[in-house]
Amino acid sequence: MRPRDLSDHVEYRAGRGIEEVARELGRDPEEFVKLASNENMFGPSPAAAEVIEASAEEVHHYPTADHQDLTDALAADWGVTAEQVWLANGGDGALDYLHRATLEPGDEVLVPTPGFSYYGMSARFHHGDVAEYEVTADDGFELTAERVLDAYDGERVVYLTSPHNPSGGRFTLDDVERIAEETDAETLVVVDEAYGEFTDAPSAVDLVRDRDDVAVLRTFSKAYGLAGLRLGYALVPEEWADAYARVNTPFAASFLACRAGLAALEDDAHVEQTVETARWSREYMAEHIDAPTYESHGNFLLVDVGDATAVAEAMQERGVIVRDCSSFGLPECIRVTCGTEAETKRAVRELNEVLAE
Repeated sequence: MRPRDLSDHVEYRAGRGIEEVARELGRDPEEFVKLASNENMFGPSPAAAEVIEASAEEVHHYPTADHQDLTDALAADWGVTAEQVWLANGGDGALDYLHRATLEPGDEVLVPTPGFSYYGMSARFHHGDVAEYEVTADDGFELTAERVLDAYDGERVVYLTSPHNPSGGRFTLDDVERIAEETDAETLVVVDEAYGEFTDAPSAVDLVRDRDDVAVLRTFSKAYGLAGLRLGYALVPEEWADAYARVNTPFAASFLACRAGLAALEDDAHVEQTVETARWSREYMAEHIDAPTYESHGNFLLVDVGDATAVAEAMQERGVIVRDCSSFGLPECIRVTCGTEAETKRAVRELNEVLAE
């Protein structure tokens, strides 16, 4: 017996971790800094860490009340009903729920390339097909309604990543609205705002409140520093309220994730420090790296280094782990996560020395 035909599926390739690289090179993990996975440079929200520790002896309970508490808090923050908040095991879990609620076998989704590979992976898991629109370096990875609509051909779901990974660009709210207006009534426009806290652009949640064809994805992985707990959510149209109970898994987010998320949501100081440091780091890297970079509104910077694999490997040898973007179809680029001031300056120094060799 074998699994079903998975030949059309691709593997998700995560950024390499410190322990993995240190073992491979036979070195002390303390020598390395990881700037490959767009994680929070300050770690988790301290308030969330305290709650996790204090709640350890209660993990034998299912998160019934905690799930509702976090849902209610998010609904209040965003000005939507609790039924419009779909908690999930990370933003990728929210993608799965949206696909369960929308896709019939053979329906298509329209995704950016390069982009987050799980959009297409999840669609295929749910027996959908995948079409792509290109985001290219030729025009600085510009994100426009025209680019999406030129490629659109009646797909059931259209994905907009804003800020976009790996380029860091963003859509204007007017462009998001235009895409929603000019696509079919049965097309759902999903705006992935995983990096939304790092941009000063308004959230597309403004459109979710007024339309039945726009949804927004958010995560606690980046600005809140809870990537390891896998906590994300979708904000969906009010008309979708009853669908969540039919498509989600039992207890879609864990007990600890819900409690930590609620504490992190109230930890404004941690988020503000993270966002401000990321802004400084982006600007510092763009100014001081001796290679072309692209305007970014996320907590990372895309850098054209010519040979991404060679440069990433040389950086690893120097103790700085960055993302080789060959897996995104950008073999000439690396992506550098915004770090602390010390980490950022070290990354720039080492990268400039590598580029000079």
